[in-house]
Amino acid sequence: MSLSLSAEQPDEPADADDGVWLECIECGDTFAPFDDVRYTCDECDGLLEVRYAELPTFDDFDGHGVWRYADALPFAEGVSIQEGATPLYEVPRLEDEIGVEALRIKHEGMNPTGSFKDRGMTVGVRVAKELGVGRLACASTGNTSAALAAYGSRGGMETLVLLPAGKVAAGKIAQASLHGARILEVDGNFDACLDIVQELANQGEAYLLNSLNPFRLEGQKTIGLEILEGFLADYDAVPDRIVLPVGNAGNTSALYKAFRELVQAGELDEDDVPKLTGVQAEGAAPMVEAIENDADEVRRWDDVETRATAIRIGNPVNAPKALPGIRETGGTAVAVSDEEITEAQRDIAGEGIGVEPASAASIAGLRKLRAEGVVDDDERVACLTTGHLLKDPDAAAAAGSEPEPVPADTDGVLEQLSE
Repeated sequence: MSLSLSAEQPDEPADADDGVWLECIECGDTFAPFDDVRYTCDECDGLLEVRYAELPTFDDFDGHGVWRYADALPFAEGVSIQEGATPLYEVPRLEDEIGVEALRIKHEGMNPTGSFKDRGMTVGVRVAKELGVGRLACASTGNTSAALAAYGSRGGMETLVLLPAGKVAAGKIAQASLHGARILEVDGNFDACLDIVQELANQGEAYLLNSLNPFRLEGQKTIGLEILEGFLADYDAVPDRIVLPVGNAGNTSALYKAFRELVQAGELDEDDVPKLTGVQAEGAAPMVEAIENDADEVRRWDDVETRATAIRIGNPVNAPKALPGIRETGGTAVAVSDEEITEAQRDIAGEGIGVEPASAASIAGLRKLRAEGVVDDDERVACLTTGHLLKDPDAAAAAGSEPEPVPADTDGVLEQLSE
């Protein structure tokens, strides 16, 4: 199965269910979507994508949030907590400073649990109920665990999360805990946690809801649909470029799938597809390494470190979907330092928008690419910010100003203000 923009809409196979099926991106084998639990191809272990016999147009979308796009999803409704419909903020000072024609920030931190992960979970947990599984599970750097716990509890299902010990922000652990997940702290990094969860899933002990699950990405592709609709409403044109943080590369893969489907449906011209531009932290940049070396595969980084904990991932499982997405759209990938990420976090906050460090990587990356002349001054750009400031309050406090002690009287306050 080709992942090129010019790929034709596939014919519906005999094993489709109401016009929906799974298809391997490597060998093209197809599978019924809900007859059995599967995450990868039975034949070659390749990644799977959800396919549809009928692709919707913009005129088919109706309603609010993720399920406005039900015609582009496997079901008419999911296990929902009113996710999606996040703001597309104007940021005039950043727009002027970076020097592009238009800059908007798509703030996914305004979802119910404070990150984009909710979009995938509303679909993924609905599929889990369709399959009749019991326990849901994920490995997480924090946001996935919060979303899984919330949507699992909403759906009345048991949830298990594996976290790298000492590497997850307290705000995210608190969410998973309060929503009733069973939390296991693993003596290893995120990739080790994911290895274990995959083994548990393969043994039938849990239903995997990391982004290896193709249904997770169906919910996440609605980010791209919202960005396009927002730009069309405000500029009568789609953005030239979408810049986004990259961890497991699920969003890159999901947005590319959304755009391919619009091209196949005749709703978007192939030449107008936004350039997908990924940003990673320098200490966790295997996708950037692959793009810079023009490699067909991503080398796993066993040792990763960055204060942007949400993208502290050395083995992006969706790389086989994301690499074509970056290359076919004419995009690129760039690595930024933790210091550049923190500076961008402060500058986004200066526009009144609070994001966690990984989110700020998108602005840091755009700033770097603009300085290098990769991004032109006439581009319309959307930057994706993936999680809320309060996901990592310690990082926010460290990046912000220090409290100043004063006496309990007005004169003392005035004296301090005069300094």
